[in-house]
Amino acid sequence: KTAFILFWIQLGLNAIWSVVFFGFESISGGLIIIVSLWVLVLLTMARFFKISRVAGGLMVPYLVWLSIAASLNTGILVLNT
Repeated sequence: KTAFILFWIQLGLNAIWSVVFFGFESISGGLIIIVSLWVLVLLTMARFFKISRVAGGLMVPYLVWLSIAASLNTGILVLNT
């Protein structure tokens, strides 16, 4: 049950990141959200691994993509300050 709840929370946070970063054009707000999202995805992935190795493994590319997106978000923030 916890894995399911974490999954939906991180999915909602993912949608919020797009609104904050692109819609509100808040780079720092986007960074705060994406770091929180990264942690939530890591927690979700850990829970998924307890249920199924396949389910946990399927979250790995998502975590990699979030790492790339977070570094891009950070780079944009640094270049604009």
